[in-house]
Amino acid sequence: MTRRTVEHVPLSDGTGCPISVVAPESAIRGGIVVCPDRRGITEAVWQLAAGLAGEGWLAVIPHLYHRDGVEVVPDHWDSDGDAARWYIERLTAHSVQADTDAAVRWLAQRGVTTDRLGVVGSGLGGAVALMVATWRDLGAAVTVCGIGVIQPVAATLPALVDIAPELRCPWLGIYGWDGGVPEAEVHKLRDAAHSAHVATDLVHCRFHTDQSVAPEAWARTLNWFGSHLR
Repeated sequence: MTRRTVEHVPLSDGTGCPISVVAPESAIRGGIVVCPDRRGITEAVWQLAAGLAGEGWLAVIPHLYHRDGVEVVPDHWDSDGDAARWYIERLTAHSVQADTDAAVRWLAQRGVTTDRLGVVGSGLGGAVALMVATWRDLGAAVTVCGIGVIQPVAATLPALVDIAPELRCPWLGIYGWDGGVPEAEVHKLRDAAHSAHVATDLVHCRFHTDQSVAPEAWARTLNWFGSHLR
């Protein structure tokens, strides 16, 4: 069984960012920052982190809603999307960067070098993963069904098409044919990412309602990290 712990990483404002750590039982191949989804650290996010740990990656999840004292927005609070929307709109580029940087620093302090460090997320987490890949020098990044492609998910966060040309590491985008992001927006994101000076790819996969990541998307994620994090 993979081990789950919570660490607190100091921030420059004197506070601390909690990060959930999922460690592999085997030797550590490298580290991957797993970005929370719109409701926070949901079971699907845990499963993604645990799956990566099962493949030998040290997975860390920054708690993006920690300033409001929330790890996950309960289902019964979010039946119409309003509760999660309230938390999302309180995110800023500064807060997201500070928290994901904290996760990166924690991994670096444990010997994970830049070329063995990646970032991944789905939905809101997919958008955050792309943002991180434009802020930091990493080994690789994967965005699964990242939202906010044309219209930002919050007023203080960028649209993905606007920042994709600034990608600083190999980036893979995975979107579902039946997903919530219109195909026209996906094509615009592909074109924007293609103009970056790094390797990029954007593929369509078929998703299933009972899985956070479909088998094809999961296989592509592992292949991408396996190819670029060495």
